[in-house]
Amino acid sequence: MAELLRMPEVAAGAESALLSAWPIEIGKPYAAGEVIAIIETDKAVVDFEAEAAGVIMRPLVTEGTEVAIGDPIAVVAGPDEQIADLEATVVALLGGAAPGAPASQSTQTAQTAQTASANTAPPAVAAQPATDRIFASPLARRMARDEGIDLAAVRGSGPQGRIRRNDIEAMLAQRPAAVATPAPANTDASMTAAPGTVERIPHTRLRRAIATRLTQSKTQAPHFYLRGSARVDRLLDLRHEINEGEDVRISVTDLLLKAMGTAMAQVPGANVIWTEDAIEQHTSVDIGLAVATETGLVTPVVRGVGALTVRDIARVTQDLASRARSGSLRQHELEGGVTSLTNLGMFGTEDFDAIINPPQSSILAVGAARKIPVVADGAVTVGTVLRFSLSVDHRPIDGATAAAWMSAFVGLLERPAKLLA
Repeated sequence: MAELLRMPEVAAGAESALLSAWPIEIGKPYAAGEVIAIIETDKAVVDFEAEAAGVIMRPLVTEGTEVAIGDPIAVVAGPDEQIADLEATVVALLGGAAPGAPASQSTQTAQTAQTASANTAPPAVAAQPATDRIFASPLARRMARDEGIDLAAVRGSGPQGRIRRNDIEAMLAQRPAAVATPAPANTDASMTAAPGTVERIPHTRLRRAIATRLTQSKTQAPHFYLRGSARVDRLLDLRHEINEGEDVRISVTDLLLKAMGTAMAQVPGANVIWTEDAIEQHTSVDIGLAVATETGLVTPVVRGVGALTVRDIARVTQDLASRARSGSLRQHELEGGVTSLTNLGMFGTEDFDAIINPPQSSILAVGAARKIPVVADGAVTVGTVLRFSLSVDHRPIDGATAAAWMSAFVGLLERPAKLLA
């Protein structure tokens, strides 16, 4: 029996997603588990797999369209199903009028079906329906609210004049790119400053997602911070020795991830997250790794860190970082984890505090390793010291537990041979 295929909730809390591509041939049967649509979220690409065998009879949205979660994206049928009148079926599935329904309802339904049946891009400009209600996707409404745009002034390009993300972006593009700021009045020409400019850069989907999640974290999770340092000369020597003659190079970040995972195993009370009903104790140590991309920060998760060798971790992190920068991460690779690692040492930053990535319960911020005077065996010498800060959600983790984890972590950095045991 023919039915509507709807946009799935591919990411927790998402209001909409982008229908990126139809990777299968329309009208040709597909098998259960086959990828029938490719969907893009704020941070990842998701393969939408068929729950059962079937065939896409009619796409209702074109590739590259922003669709609200739960909205119909296609009409599907059984693999051997014969549909005598596809147009009438589309009308009925989209809310077609029953026999004897008012003419106005039938006309509106027919218009909806005509829009859906055209397997081409929607018209560039379409007027809003003659109604007081303004039809817009949740993302478009949020963008309009944030940018101070009156939706009544926007002409939607979606079915029945629905306002979509690209309509808001088109309106933003029409705004002046820069606004000149006049110099302050001054009769002394030598004191006159050159006028400045302000460029408005529209928010990307990823930037909005980052802002939403981090605001949620800072307002809902009571953060506290532990700061520490470790002498890492032996750790750096170990890294050099491991990398000699090897193709897969171990980074300091890989060693830090291994130390974090081992410390979690030693202090399992830190390997938890907060939920409204209970504290969830995790057995696997899954750690997010912050990766900077051209469009913003993403945090793919390295799973089972405690059971991986340092070289295994290096292979995983190199793969995740590469695909993060190319925008080809999968949604499941961004979900889960109890803690994260963010390392700004390569930029020369000595120390900083990070915001927890919800629903995780902590994040470790690592700065640059510096050679400084240190006291060893009662004498002053030069040592390489690494500074870091652990941000902790106080709801599931108390200060003593976090301090025990920090002590274990420092001990592993200063006696790194234990990371290979």
